[in-house]
Amino acid sequence: QLQFVESGGALVQPGGSLRLSCAASGFTLDFYAIGWFRQGPGKEREGVSCISSSGAKTVYAESVKGRFTISRDSAQNTVYLQMNDLKPEDTAVYYCASFPFCYQGLTTAGGDHWGQGTQVTVSS
Repeated sequence: QLQFVESGGALVQPGGSLRLSCAASGFTLDFYAIGWFRQGPGKEREGVSCISSSGAKTVYAESVKGRFTISRDSAQNTVYLQMNDLKPEDTAVYYCASFPFCYQGLTTAGGDHWGQGTQVTVSS
């Protein structure tokens, strides 16, 4: 089955850090832009960040700019999301998906290879 496997979620205190991983299963992610999304309780799934297929272009939601960093490792066939200075409002299930390209305000439309997500909970 061609999909992503997300991991790295955990319970963390406010101000803490986590690194999420998005590993491709059954395909190479080299040809895709990869987006990270999150869905909090009772909320719609929202775009968090995206990285182009080459890695040269990255975009971030305003709410995470300066705190989150997206990167990709072709050798590991994995995309990462480094999350620093976490806040309670970052609590959500985080998902990744493939896209033809990145753009500011990325939505779920056109996303493919969605995984099952990984839970991030920020609480004291």
